[in-house]
Amino acid sequence: ICFLTIVLFILAFSIVNSFENLLSVSRLKSEFIEIVSHSLRTPLTNLNWTIDFFLTKNPNKIEKEQIEQLRFLKENSKRMEDLISKLLIVSRLEDPTFFQSKEEISIEEILNEIIQKAKDKIEKLKLNLELKIQKDLPKIFANPFYLKIVLESLLDNAICYNKESGKIEIELEKKGKNIYFEIKDTGVGIPKEDQKYIFQKFFRSENIAKFQIPGTGLSLFITKKIIENLGGKIGFESIENKGSRFWFLIPTKK
Repeated sequence: ICFLTIVLFILAFSIVNSFENLLSVSRLKSEFIEIVSHSLRTPLTNLNWTIDFFLTKNPNKIEKEQIEQLRFLKENSKRMEDLISKLLIVSRLEDPTFFQSKEEISIEEILNEIIQKAKDKIEKLKLNLELKIQKDLPKIFANPFYLKIVLESLLDNAICYNKESGKIEIELEKKGKNIYFEIKDTGVGIPKEDQKYIFQKFFRSENIAKFQIPGTGLSLFITKKIIENLGGKIGFESIENKGSRFWFLIPTKK
């Protein structure tokens, strides 16, 4: 078990380290990303199965230090899965057929679903979540999968970059011919000098490093691309050490 733990640790560390080095490359070919992403999915899945087996089936036979190593591997494998998923989305953003599949959907229903999924994270950090949702909101015409990506990204940022016992406020209403979404947090905020880069691919603000919060620097880039494809706009305001406010407008169903 000790030898296997060491092997798994080295494998996971090497994979994560290799991909983090790739983040410094600003022009990645779509074909390359597709091949690498699909090639990594199977071994990564096998790695997760192996880790789960030892953590759940044989916990009494593993030393405390080895359990900590396995949990570290599990955490890094999750980071890898997230990175692979986002790299695939980025590689497809330039495909003209990427956004063609759309349907009439309720943004309120999707938002409630996203919040329910994030409930454990919110409770763990003792965050106070306040919702202000207008009744009888009109539906929008979009792909629910991509809208979920947007809402998950913005909510996840408000949670992960918040402070313990902090606050998150979400507002959803109709403004003219648009649906307006706003999310505010009491988190670490974004330094003024970094704000002009916030929607760039692979960008992460320097003040995040001291909080040791994992991330890919792709979420807001993807979010902006999706919102703009829906004919909408996205913006933000932020003060370092006080929090951020992100908002977007998307047209209602015509």
